[in-house]
Amino acid sequence: MTARPTRRTAMALVLAGPLALRLSPAAATPDEMRAAVDAFTGGRPVNPGRVTLDVPLLVENGNAVPLKVSVESPMTEDDYVKEVAIFNERNPLPDVIRLHFTPRSGRAAAETRIRLSGSQNVHAIARMSDGSLWSAVADVIVTAPACAES
Repeated sequence: MTARPTRRTAMALVLAGPLALRLSPAAATPDEMRAAVDAFTGGRPVNPGRVTLDVPLLVENGNAVPLKVSVESPMTEDDYVKEVAIFNERNPLPDVIRLHFTPRSGRAAAETRIRLSGSQNVHAIARMSDGSLWSAVADVIVTAPACAES
């Protein structure tokens, strides 16, 4: 005799089916990240240097990856960091965070945690008060990805 599913089991499968289909890995691409970077920079050239991006190079779990960013600047009225943007290549939204600074900030540095959907490059770009752009890149290997689409 074959066991038949109960009405409750059948309803649970019907209701859970669409949810299971929606939980797929993030599908952003490096091209989408490049478009976000271009929107931030206005297509102007970005110089390597002055930015320090401290992210673990090997991450076991992508749900809470520690990130520290700092920018070399005297932080005076004439020479300071206006904004730092963090971008990544594979998350659903490549524009992760924007940090705003003023000369009164004292130093351009911040710490946070981000989610990473798999191994990818993380980019930090600083916009200075003179309009110049400076950057750093970290290649992060993630063994257990985060960021499933909802």
